[in-house]
Amino acid sequence: MAERLILFRRLPQRVVDWGALLGGGADLLTGAYPQASRVVVEATESLATRSRGLLSSPWWAVWRRRRGPVEVCIEATAGRVSADLIWSNMLVQAEKDPPVLLARWARMLSPDGFVMFSCFGPGTLLGLKGVYARLGWPPPTIEFVDMHDLGDMLVRAGFADPVMDQETITVQWDTPQALCEDLRRLGGNASPQRFQGLRTPRWAKSLHLALESLRGPGGKLALDFEVVYGHAFKSGLAKPADGEARVPLEDMRRLMPSAKAAS
Repeated sequence: MAERLILFRRLPQRVVDWGALLGGGADLLTGAYPQASRVVVEATESLATRSRGLLSSPWWAVWRRRRGPVEVCIEATAGRVSADLIWSNMLVQAEKDPPVLLARWARMLSPDGFVMFSCFGPGTLLGLKGVYARLGWPPPTIEFVDMHDLGDMLVRAGFADPVMDQETITVQWDTPQALCEDLRRLGGNASPQRFQGLRTPRWAKSLHLALESLRGPGGKLALDFEVVYGHAFKSGLAKPADGEARVPLEDMRRLMPSAKAAS
């Protein structure tokens, strides 16, 4: 995602790193925009406390002498924050209501601000879903949102010309235990159809045995992750309640060179 920052000529003065601790993009953002102030927004006070702890460490104190100031807050108090760039790495798929989040981001951005985010797409963990389906088990994950639907959500939230793309990353493991451990680090299963209650050691053994079907020709267990990337600028068009977009005359002239020449 950081490679796409070169597409934007404007240097943001204030950057919001939404879900910074788990997103792991702090070094990339401070490297790209060393003089920009950065606001770290975390979902919970526990995550915010951990972020503050990292910022108070001796190595970070030395690093940030040549960097802009950093503020840490939680989502519940982030409404007062304004920004030129909102950056969010691998968080949107965990949102219960993505359109609400995207609309909130649009309100926080300056008129020429932009958003960049990544998240899992529907091609994620299809092999694991197949294992569960063959065993007659409920789904192991939530249903991830398609990138085209996310693009539509961006437009409805007040963004202009969203650009969406994706890539598939294959991750391999030596053992089922290592695979399961990494999946646990990614977070729990929030699907409403998931297993109710805790599973037993016997069930875990049956899962590990079933996961052996994921071994490829190289002898490794493999799962695919579809990573979706999106970026968009905040729209400058007025949006009346009736849903009809109204474009100021000056904007029309700017967007239509032939009309400008005729005038």
